[in-house]
Amino acid sequence: MFETLKNLLVEELQLDPDEITLEAELANDLGINSIELADLVMMCEEKFNIEIQDDDIHNFVTIGDVVSFLESKQ
Repeated sequence: MFETLKNLLVEELQLDPDEITLEAELANDLGINSIELADLVMMCEEKFNIEIQDDDIHNFVTIGDVVSFLESKQ
């Protein structure tokens, strides 16, 4: 799950793969803004065939948070 998410971030948001770790914070470490976060959510919904609620998005602080959420939906 982590590798799939990492590949999405590299391909779609042109992030440095070396900076993407489970501990990396979306905003503070990776510089992901609210528009990019919305794009990421849409990509994840499409890629994993799930629906992500707005309340869930507020819990996404680190890459690990996103991975844990995605794994819980599988």
